Amino acid sequence: MGWLWSLIIGAVIGAIAGAITKKGGSMGWIANIVAGLVGSAIGQALLGSWGPSLAGMALIPSIIGAVIVVAVVSFFIGRS
Repeated sequence: MGWLWSLIIGAVIGAIAGAITKKGGSMGWIANIVAGLVGSAIGQALLGSWGPSLAGMALIPSIIGAVIVVAVVSFFIGRS
């Protein structure tokens, strides 16, 4: 059941990152979940685990990491 909570929080983080970068609508919900989970891992690896936490993910570093992931992915998809 913990994995489901992680997916839900990952989706929310991905959706927030998509809204911040204004690229989330074109990605779809599966891509938002992936961006949220990957961004969470990257954000916490780079910035640590500070701030509020849900489902084992530090929210602020996770959102920053997801914004980076969404921006990089949309940059490369936009070029092709």
